[in-house]
This record gives sequence, C-alpha cells and structure tokens, in this order.
Amino acid sequence: MSQPPSLNLPLLTLSDLDGSPARRAAFLRDLRAAARDVGFFYLNGHGIAEAQAARVLAAARDFFALPQADKRAVDMVQSPHFRGYTAAGHEITRQQPDWREQFDIGAERPPLAADKVVPVWARLQGPNQWPAALPALRPALLAWQAELTTVSIRLLRAFAEALQQPADSFDDAFLAAPIQHLKIIRYPGQEQTPSDQGVGAHKDSGFLTLLLQDREAGLQVETASGWVDALPVAGTFIVNIGEALELASNGYLRATVHRVLSPAAGRERLSVAFFLGPRLDATVPLLPLTPELAREAPGPATDPANPLFYETGFNMLKGRLRSHPEVARRHYADVLAASA
Repeated sequence: MSQPPSLNLPLLTLSDLDGSPARRAAFLRDLRAAARDVGFFYLNGHGIAEAQAARVLAAARDFFALPQADKRAVDMVQSPHFRGYTAAGHEITRQQPDWREQFDIGAERPPLAADKVVPVWARLQGPNQWPAALPALRPALLAWQAELTTVSIRLLRAFAEALQQPADSFDDAFLAAPIQHLKIIRYPGQEQTPSDQGVGAHKDSGFLTLLLQDREAGLQVETASGWVDALPVAGTFIVNIGEALELASNGYLRATVHRVLSPAAGRERLSVAFFLGPRLDATVPLLPLTPELAREAPGPATDPANPLFYETGFNMLKGRLRSHPEVARRHYADVLAASA
C-alpha cells in the first residue's frame, strides 16, 4: 500500500485491478486494510481526467458566484426531496450550524404518486431544482454524478472481493436505482463565520463517499493518534467508508469520524462530494463473512444519539431530517409530530 511521506492516509490506485494477478491481489489486500484500519484513503488511477474535475469545480465556482437571489430561487426548503441550495449556517451537525453553503442534487427520478407512497421515506425520491441563471450547471453535475457512480460501483465490487465475497454481492441493492447524492460545497473564510465549524465531526451514513477537493486544506480525519489532515492531492479522490458499509461487513470495515475546518480569513474552499447508497427500498445486505474474517468483525459501532437502521430509506430520511430542520418543518411536520 503506497503512502507518500507527506500524506496521512493510504494511497491506492484503482487501475491496479486491471493489472497482473499479483497487482490485483495486492490492491484488494491494501483496500481491505485501508478500509479496516483507517476508513479513509486517497484513490488515483480511477480513469477520470483532471480536466473534467477542473470543469466541475469551475461549475461549482460559477454557481456560488451567482447573486444570492438566484441561489435562493432554488432553496432546499422548497423541495421535499432535500434538493437545492442551503445557505451557510442552515445545515446542522451535532446540534451546531455548519458554516458552508452548498447545492444538493440526486438522481433525476419522478416523485412517487401520492396514492402509492406508503413509507414516509418515499418522499425522498423526486426531481432536482436547477438555477435558471446557470443552465450549464445541470449537464455538468449530472455528467459528474454518472462518472462517480461508475467508479463507485467498481470500487464496491472490489470491496466485495476484498472481503472474499462474489464481486456481484451488492449488485441487487445498487444497480437498479441506487442513492446518488451529489453536493457542491463552498466554505467561506473565518472572517465570515462565527466559528471554525465548516462541518462538524460526523460519520457518513451511506456506503461510499468520493470527495473531490480544490487546493485548500480543511478536511480532517480522526485517528487513534488524533486528528490528521487529508490534504488535497491533484488527480485523486478522498474515499471513505460509510456506516451502511460498516453494517454490511458487521463492523469489519470502518466508518470514520471526520470534520472540515473553515478556511483562514480571506480564503475559501470548494469541494464536490458524492455519496453512494443502496436503493431506497433496499435493506443493507449483510455479507456472510468467512470464519477468519468474522472473528475480526467486532460488529458495527453504536451511538444512542444516532441509531442506525438496516432499511436504507429510513436511515437516509433520519439523517436528512436531522441535518435540515427547515426542510423537515416545511415538508415533514407529520413525521416530526409522530416522533415527538
């Protein structure tokens, strides 16, 4: 497993899967170790050109440069599907506001008809909002989302093999209509924020997260020796394990706490995060680990303040309601009342 001296996280090369049998076996071994020991790693050799990454960052920059009125026209509070713009300070992590502005999209799917919506999580499916003032944003983000879905599915199949399972072990839960959640994010400098919480310490809830960073540092990962910086490296994604993949592996793989610190005064940070999860109506598939691996699986971590569900839709809805209270009050008042 490669780890240059300047990096605090392992570096893996996805194209090694297409190499010799020895290179492929080494990649799978290193993948399993990185996901188990750290839960975070750099990924290169993924086949996505740096020019395309530069274009999606430029599209993000163009969006955040729009007048506030144009961004507010696609405010997330208008969407029961949690799609659209969120101003800095309006998303919550661990009861504290995150000082970042962002724009969320998902898969472009029609909303489910009212007479068919039985589980409340079905409201999460629906179309995105798009800013009329920036028509180029839609094709740029949807193309990026499609590229990252392909990379993520390939990586997920590699995880199955690394855990000595058939490569298609996750296909039933992912291939038809997976959760594809993409957000472009801008972190303003600390002269514009009342705290340095770009985003508070948390774990991601899905299976995999692939993060594209610009040149500004800020992402930190919690390790046994404390917080370490996940510095930007050109041509790579930061990949981390989500809680659902930890569940699927009975805790063999590790979802790791991470955070983002706001940039210094006079600076800003842009990133593009992609989250892959099973389809909304799926149950997290539990892998039948070999006896050897099962002995090393401690079970998934538990947090009384953040219970996990094996049902994908309920798990996602729980996180969305907690993170976006304004959307919750507007579109899910009945759910909030029932849980009060």
